[in-house]
Amino acid sequence: MASSRELSEDAAGRALICLNAAARAAAKMPRAIRRGARLRDRGAGMDPATSPLLTDLYQLNMMQAYLEGGKTDTAVFELFFRALPARRGFLVAAGLETALDFLEQLRFSEAEIAWLERSGRFGRPLLDYLAGFRFAGDVHAMAEGTAFFAHEPILRVTAPLPQAQLVETRLINILHFQSLIAAKAARMVLAAPGRLLVDFGLRRAHGAEAGLMAARASYISGFAGTATMLAQQKFGIPVYGTMAHSFIQAHDDEAEAFARFARSRPENLVLLIDTYDTEAAAHKVVALAPRLAREGIAIRGVRLDSGDLAALAKSVRCILDDGGLRETIVFASGGLDEDALMALAAAGAPIDGYGIGTSLATSSDVPALDCAYKLQEYAGVPRRKRSAGKATWPGRKQVWRRYDADGRIESDTLSLESDSHPGEPLLRPVMRAGRRVPSRPGLDECRAHAALELRRLPPSLRALSPGATCSVIVADALARLAADADRRQAGH
Repeated sequence: MASSRELSEDAAGRALICLNAAARAAAKMPRAIRRGARLRDRGAGMDPATSPLLTDLYQLNMMQAYLEGGKTDTAVFELFFRALPARRGFLVAAGLETALDFLEQLRFSEAEIAWLERSGRFGRPLLDYLAGFRFAGDVHAMAEGTAFFAHEPILRVTAPLPQAQLVETRLINILHFQSLIAAKAARMVLAAPGRLLVDFGLRRAHGAEAGLMAARASYISGFAGTATMLAQQKFGIPVYGTMAHSFIQAHDDEAEAFARFARSRPENLVLLIDTYDTEAAAHKVVALAPRLAREGIAIRGVRLDSGDLAALAKSVRCILDDGGLRETIVFASGGLDEDALMALAAAGAPIDGYGIGTSLATSSDVPALDCAYKLQEYAGVPRRKRSAGKATWPGRKQVWRRYDADGRIESDTLSLESDSHPGEPLLRPVMRAGRRVPSRPGLDECRAHAALELRRLPPSLRALSPGATCSVIVADALARLAADADRRQAGH
């Protein structure tokens, strides 16, 4: 009788023979067929930005269990931010249009269903459900550009439980990032009032979509535009651009580089002057200006990208003014954030505009916030999470905002949607039965709304004072519902 070791070795040998045979068979397949099989297994043709597979596994796990358990009644989820850090006394709602695009277009392709089936994780009922999936829920949300505070829902989804569950991951992904960047941009707008601010963040953003969405969110909060071309093509955001140091370095003579660039790109001409000696370059600009003027070319501005920006801006401003270029602006970039903008303003730096990159597109000082999407009601019954430090308020909620005599935000009241309080209700219907409501605001309207919201902030928030925030009052009706939900849960 063969030993167990001999049997193991024999089995291993047979397995190796099978693997080798499979490898030889694959090698004989035409290259195109082999490539097609690999691409099919990898989900070829699935756009990462729109694929419903851009989600967490546990969403599909729960959906399967919901369907098997008959849990398909109406659920209410709300998306909100928990306690804000000291450097974020307020946030700015952004990303709603992107989120609604996602909900309206959410489909599983045949290739995606086939991939899920090959994974072996899911049964036929879930696969069939996903094959015919269409989001059919209602959505209420704050308008993009609205300032908001901790614990206030900025979006509410009302839909059959499996549908409302599936969309959690991507909604958080969209709304957290754009609201975070919109708040960062708003801080810079408040730190540099009246200055031209331009998004330069694509190259340091954490991925292509992040760079594009940062351009959109910052424009809502008051940036004049972006350097990202696709943001203009997709959203109509104004684009700005100058030149890189490499253009200057590619020429033996700096003045020659300026002249060639000017004649090639005469509109809104801005020259980068800190490649070598900033003040010497400013004198070259002054010398070049009359020759360009005779050709009908005006030097719109000069850009500083390094060094002591405050001192250099003062020196360059004097050189330009003395040379008759009083209308030529000074534009600065290079590692700037709201603290640097306030410091430059305090130093009296004569800088007319700024390009902001890394600190904006990554929200570098506060790169993430505690954003949650939680079940608040199921099958008509209020639901509440009571985890330590993460407890939620149950039920469908509304936020009412009150203003003082000067039109500044005085306080917000958080209560049940069925309750009534003085002030302006902030959550409005934006989608019914899976379709957007008509007459939605465009991007420029969102931008105008954000500008109004920043003017309405209390002085401490406008001054970016650390620790400053706004009072959010929890109404008695909401507190009573939470207590009722706790008693009901305890009874079970």
